[in-house]
Amino acid sequence: KLTDMSTTSYDDCLPGTWLAERLAYDPFLIEAMRRDGELIAIRRPGSTEWLYPAWQFDGNTPRNGIARIVRAARQAGLDETRLYTVLTAPLGLGGKKRVYEIWLEGRENDVVELVRAG
Repeated sequence: KLTDMSTTSYDDCLPGTWLAERLAYDPFLIEAMRRDGELIAIRRPGSTEWLYPAWQFDGNTPRNGIARIVRAARQAGLDETRLYTVLTAPLGLGGKKRVYEIWLEGRENDVVELVRAG
């Protein structure tokens, strides 16, 4: 199992309002995409604002595989916070590469398996 060694500052995330403006999407569409598992989002404790990790986008387009990763998380009973923790966890002891980085390299299947292991 991956431990909670990820950053908790969410420096790699964008507010939904900023993201909607950047992508020229209606904010309600961004929210619908999050609810439908088409975007990964996290909330700071005590906040009502959703934050969206920037690494899930290729330019202005959500990367392929998000829905599959979110679906695996939901099936494993992971909430948004735990999913973010898994995706930002370092690989191996003292690893500098994060789980989401192997997804960016095209290793979606490996990421889905790590998410399922939660």
